[in-house]
Amino acid sequence: MAIKTASVLAFERKLSNSDAVMHAGKWEERAISGQWPALAILSKDVRGTISNRLKNAVASDPAKLDAEIQKANLQRVDMAALPFDADTLKVSFTLRVLGNLVLPSACNDQEYQAELAKKINAYIAEHQFTELAARYAENIANGRFLWRNRVGAESVEVRVTHQADNKKTTWVFNSQDFNLREFTQPTGDLAELAEVIRLGLMGQSFAFLQVEGFVRLGAGQEVFPSQELVLDGGRDSTKSKYLYKVNEVAAMHSQKIGNALRTIDTWYPDSEELGPIAVEPYGSVTSRGKAYRQPRVKKDFYNLLDAWIIKGEVPAAEQQHYVIATLVRGGVFGEAG
Repeated sequence: MAIKTASVLAFERKLSNSDAVMHAGKWEERAISGQWPALAILSKDVRGTISNRLKNAVASDPAKLDAEIQKANLQRVDMAALPFDADTLKVSFTLRVLGNLVLPSACNDQEYQAELAKKINAYIAEHQFTELAARYAENIANGRFLWRNRVGAESVEVRVTHQADNKKTTWVFNSQDFNLREFTQPTGDLAELAEVIRLGLMGQSFAFLQVEGFVRLGAGQEVFPSQELVLDGGRDSTKSKYLYKVNEVAAMHSQKIGNALRTIDTWYPDSEELGPIAVEPYGSVTSRGKAYRQPRVKKDFYNLLDAWIIKGEVPAAEQQHYVIATLVRGGVFGEAG
């Protein structure tokens, strides 16, 4: 009997990261950053100018254009910035790496699950999660999770602490030593961090990491927590921008941190254009409004998975990395009804 795709198939994420909170201090006092004060979200009212694209009837008529420009563009927005006695932002979060990828969190077809487990076990036996762990580790070390806060910084440093069996290890990375558009073969401290993540994915050891990113921006400079999406008019409609906070501390969403950690896909078609993108079933990059893994070229997750599990067509090694990384990402992958 031919194997069919399970109608219910789901995996829990294996890189379980927290939200990231923000603190401020002085660059030379990074060793005592545990004492740094938290960053708060502030609100300010501004009188902006009309700068959006206008209709031709208005833009081409000087009188109408002047009348439009005279209108005040009043805005109430959230913002966050370093105090004037601090030049460095600290972004900190925790990461737990889970194993047992072979077992889905839900699957209603035992025959399909057995075949899927067989393929995953074969991948693990051959590749040992070495490539994926190395890329996840580098995305921590290079400070990709800092997003816009990393741009134009004078200095960027990431400290990673791992504690297991009463042994505490801390690695310190100069993030500006890394190129965000390519991955390297890990050596030294980076190789040690990658090995901790690899053993966590293998389920062979407990992998819990505390990550701190330090960004020297300059006293009083604006910083960028996550922006909140306002749904159902649930907030004060007079404010046009809300920033995320945890217990009144400026913060970044766990989803945004997780997206940065899994930005390891350089195996999609035409990857030279954009460099690494986040592992997604269709290679979607919402900021560009484009899916880089189109089903028509059969490089999306579902075509690759079905060919591998249902048809027995083993993908190239780099596409195997992508499929397994998508399972590590987690999600609901059952056949559409």
